[in-house]
Amino acid sequence: MIKLIASDLDGTLLLHGAQTLPEGTCELIHKLTEMGIIFVAASGRQYPNLRRLFAPVADEIGYICENGCMAFYKGKKIYKETMDDHVAQVLMHDIWAEETSEVLLSGEDTSYIQPKKEDYLVLLRDVVKNNVTVVDDIFEKREEYFKISLYDEAGLDAILPKWQGRYDDRLKVVVSGREWLDFMSKGVHKGLAIQRLQEYFGISPEECMAFGDNYNDIEMLQNVKYNYVMENAPEEIKKTSQYVTSTVEDVLKKIIDSGNTLY
Repeated sequence: MIKLIASDLDGTLLLHGAQTLPEGTCELIHKLTEMGIIFVAASGRQYPNLRRLFAPVADEIGYICENGCMAFYKGKKIYKETMDDHVAQVLMHDIWAEETSEVLLSGEDTSYIQPKKEDYLVLLRDVVKNNVTVVDDIFEKREEYFKISLYDEAGLDAILPKWQGRYDDRLKVVVSGREWLDFMSKGVHKGLAIQRLQEYFGISPEECMAFGDNYNDIEMLQNVKYNYVMENAPEEIKKTSQYVTSTVEDVLKKIIDSGNTLY
């Protein structure tokens, strides 16, 4: 019997660049909640952004935010992992030195940016719909560091070789989208967040399911028994999971229709 279902957002629940959930998704999640199944939105996105996306069920579900740096359930913070101040400062200066790259400094309730281009602010504020705070000096500390991101509108292909292995001894580095590279403390990822939630709820991996589509989902998929990847995922990601699906909703409907006796 399934007791917890976690799903990635971009490329998984949100397909083809969508910024709103498909019609009917929140209704399915509400039915799962009524059946006693905990649904968890697992994303690189910030907590306020996720609550807006899931507004109809915002107080019913759990959240893994910032690629595993924080987790919440019904408004309560379950845990938070922070980053060394010195490492964070060095990293931000390295990103800033790349002419085409932008820095995103995650806070608990806002994204701090010092945009080189106006388009970057528009993307985060008006398209992604993050809480955004524009600052004059991105290197001034405002709260504890926990996730720092690199954004490059041209995509990561040209610059990724510069970053591969560069911080492996100090940070977890993950590709979080075509234009995004996320940096967290070593050992922090969505899989750690799943483990923390399993401990919090007293749920075993054998009672959990997860959905993902990208490299930042691998550890999450490995920490549950029933793991699904999207059919549009890279082949390397598909090799890490048991099942492939075209939509998360198709699987959720099967669980609901079976009365949670499918697995």
